[in-house]
Amino acid sequence: MDLRDQPSPSRVRRTATAVLRPHPRLSFLVHRRSVGVALGLLALLLAVMAVSACLGQTYVSPAEVWRTLRTGAGPYDLVVNELRVPRIVLGALVGAALGAAGALVQTVTRNPLASPDVIGVGHGAAAATVLALATGTVGSPAAMPVVSVAGGLGAAALVYVLAWRRGMQASRFVLVGVGIGVALSAVVQLYLADSELEAAEQVKLWLTGSLNGRGWEQAGPLGVVLLLALPVLVWAARAARPLGLDADTAAALGVRVDRVRLGLTVLGVVLAATATGAAGPIGFVALTSPQLARRLTRTPQLPLLCSALTGALVLVAADLVARTLLPPLEIPVGALTSLVGGPYLLWLLGRRTTVR
Repeated sequence: MDLRDQPSPSRVRRTATAVLRPHPRLSFLVHRRSVGVALGLLALLLAVMAVSACLGQTYVSPAEVWRTLRTGAGPYDLVVNELRVPRIVLGALVGAALGAAGALVQTVTRNPLASPDVIGVGHGAAAATVLALATGTVGSPAAMPVVSVAGGLGAAALVYVLAWRRGMQASRFVLVGVGIGVALSAVVQLYLADSELEAAEQVKLWLTGSLNGRGWEQAGPLGVVLLLALPVLVWAARAARPLGLDADTAAALGVRVDRVRLGLTVLGVVLAATATGAAGPIGFVALTSPQLARRLTRTPQLPLLCSALTGALVLVAADLVARTLLPPLEIPVGALTSLVGGPYLLWLLGRRTTVR
């Protein structure tokens, strides 16, 4: 075959990407397939959200759902506007935050097995919550969100400090996070063993991760955090690209590797901790969403926007199944995502072993 018949690298690059110039002094490099995948994920997410608003112990037709949303009144106002829609919106926001957080952490560690749970965010949130309840700092689980966010941030900061040795190595970061997570998990188990039955049941329900009984009160603060984080997420999407290379190459290109890693880690931890505070620890969404998004977009780096949309789609769909699988019993969505995510993790481990 004549080499002249093969497309040149520049031609392949032009067909795979496009330059978006919203302003003469501002330009973005856009991956064409990623844009199509993002639009498809968004359409699928809206469809699943609409189906979730219709289905449940009481079926509501799509026309009635739209009429109830538009007028704010009617026989299904309680079911649609008070119970289902706030829960669906919260699920989408939590999933988006976890998906983006997982992509950021996996970019920093360059490890598809890493997630905010691995570096202790979920365990820190749980430990802070149970300690606050045990010491009487908070009187009820209604005050859990703020405490759990603080605990997740504190645990991640502890992991970062202990893992720092004249720089940040991804393998040490993950291993220290696993160790801290195990220690914090032991604190939670000790509290559950010694606490009163009612308090233990409340904490156990929160620890499984559930959207039941949650709504605008939790979705509002999380939505504000995501909105405020948008400019930082735009920076993160561009700053994460050189981290796909090794540290020496990225540093040779002028990237301040340690600072960029720290910034991406802080952003990922804030998103994951806020999501955990809103819905409790929901496992495997942050782990699986970035890898699924990467396989859909076929990009060298983890796509941040598609990871967030994938996380939102996965969590909304999982919550729909959790509500409707065994009526009138409702499965905590965290238990369902862990049930599905476990085999995925085993498959990913087996695949990495085969590749090596």
